[in-house]
Amino acid sequence: MSHEADQWRTIGERLRQAREYLELKQEEAAEAIGLSRSALSLVENGRRKVDAVELSRFAQVYGQSIEALTGAAKMPPLPESVHALARAATELSADDRAELLRFAEFLQTRPPRSADRG
Repeated sequence: MSHEADQWRTIGERLRQAREYLELKQEEAAEAIGLSRSALSLVENGRRKVDAVELSRFAQVYGQSIEALTGAAKMPPLPESVHALARAATELSADDRAELLRFAEFLQTRPPRSADRG
């Protein structure tokens, strides 16, 4: 097997681990990223390459850097609050998860809040 094929398998494995870490089903993750479930399965098995736009979507949905997902950097642990949010989101409908994602994206565009403001 070629070095490049090994790299795509490694990326696919990291993407699968990130999805499972968030307790997302393939269908849920595929919908959030804009892929079919079968395409996501191929990616996770290293049999389909991802382009830069898709990789950026994976990073955003999984809350990881592109570097962490590709193996260029160690994947940092997610805070427990992120785990709790992911667990709660699994109980929501697909529409509600999409709304939650839009709200999270909105919050990311706001200026940071000071922790000591009341």
